Amino acid sequence: MPVESGSSAAARQAKQKRKSHSLSIRRTNSTEQERSGLQRDMLEGQDSKLPLSLRSNLMDLFSQIEREFENLYIENLELRREIETLNDRLAAEGQTFEGADLAKGALKTKASHSTSQLSQKLKTTYKASTSKIVSSFKATTSRAVCQLVREYVGHRDGIWDLSATRTQPVVLGTASADHTAMLWSIETGKCLLKYLGHQGSVNSIKFHPTEQMALTASGDQTAHIWRYMVQLPTPQPIADMSQTPCEDDVDFSDKDEADGEVEGPNDCPSVRVATTTLRSHQGVVIAADWLVGGKQVVTASWDRAANLYDVETSELVHSLTGHDQELTHCCTHPTQRLVVTSSRDTTFRLWDFRDPSIHSVNVFQGHTDTVTSAVFTVGDNVVSGSDDRTVKVWDLKNMRSPIATIRTDSAVNRISVSVNQRIIALPHDNRQVRLFDMSGVRLARLPRSNRQGHRRMVCCSAWCEDNTSCNLFTCGFDRQAIGWNINIPALLQEK
Repeated sequence: MPVESGSSAAARQAKQKRKSHSLSIRRTNSTEQERSGLQRDMLEGQDSKLPLSLRSNLMDLFSQIEREFENLYIENLELRREIETLNDRLAAEGQTFEGADLAKGALKTKASHSTSQLSQKLKTTYKASTSKIVSSFKATTSRAVCQLVREYVGHRDGIWDLSATRTQPVVLGTASADHTAMLWSIETGKCLLKYLGHQGSVNSIKFHPTEQMALTASGDQTAHIWRYMVQLPTPQPIADMSQTPCEDDVDFSDKDEADGEVEGPNDCPSVRVATTTLRSHQGVVIAADWLVGGKQVVTASWDRAANLYDVETSELVHSLTGHDQELTHCCTHPTQRLVVTSSRDTTFRLWDFRDPSIHSVNVFQGHTDTVTSAVFTVGDNVVSGSDDRTVKVWDLKNMRSPIATIRTDSAVNRISVSVNQRIIALPHDNRQVRLFDMSGVRLARLPRSNRQGHRRMVCCSAWCEDNTSCNLFTCGFDRQAIGWNINIPALLQEK
């Protein structure tokens, strides 16, 4: 028969002593001390590699957590008692008022029903008050009236860019990914001419300031200058379309219409040969514009450079380098020899050619994503739009920070600024077009529903202020351009 060793017997006796000692402590101490002592004894009896002091701290923390739960439980019980007391009081009042002996369950149901009615009344009052507040904001920020006048349909792919001529006859030009550019009658929506000279997507179209010449930039790494002659058809009466306030009261659906093949315009003359072809870029030419006077043009490319050409000789005058990534847009000042280029490197640059002997450059840093476009205003301002969902207004005399910032809910594409009304038109990736003034105050949102407006990303906006039925044009990847009539009250323009 095995005999128990002295060490094991001593250990067992010590363990028994600890148990009896802990029992005596539990009998004499408070409830909290009993619990903590028991927990400590249980920890001491368990195998653990943690030091005893650390385990003791953990037990103290667990005890505190348990006390907190106990307090919450007690508070919950007290609250339930108060609720029962209030229910009994409501039941008594209900019995006195009704004068009948109602069952307790029925009284509770009635009390619950009256409580829900009170809650519903509070919610209704809150919604009404907030609706008044929201409507008051809408009344002060959206007095513009927008009317969809005409749609220009005929391209077989998305439309990247559009612009209106500055000379008579006033026509609309569109540049499309279907490798064509088209000229349209603004009043009738009929295609007047189609340009077929490019071998790639036509990314930009701009008209000469005084002559019937168009400048187009293409994915075939070239820019073309071509002449056009058009004859405007007889205007047709505009369809009866009620004027729609430009706000959020038009509920639109996200369901897009089927993308069927659109038949091209019938009996539309075409031009296939360019008057001048500009070849110097090593990548896609994404945009091009005329300098003031129309004797020089500037192009922007994905090869990270902008080129300045002489129109008569088609020679390269300057290569404007400095951007770290692909260029996205270029624009020229309407009255001065200034050029602004935007890029995916989150900056845009101002190039000054007013001094023939030297040209300077200034870098604008303020966006956090691709600058999709930057355009001049008539004054000393530049407006830039970005994929970071902001539009910034800059003063050329103080380029350190913008004088106004417009924050939106979607990426902003090629913006435009009205010359006369100084209104910024913002085309968005989310198919919306919004109007703001130069101080950043929202004026309107163009109506969009299943029956009108764009069904895809809106790529570009352009103003036309030559007394035509449409004074704003937009185009998008739904293969159509739309002409709008925007009526901004004079009082709102002054503000």
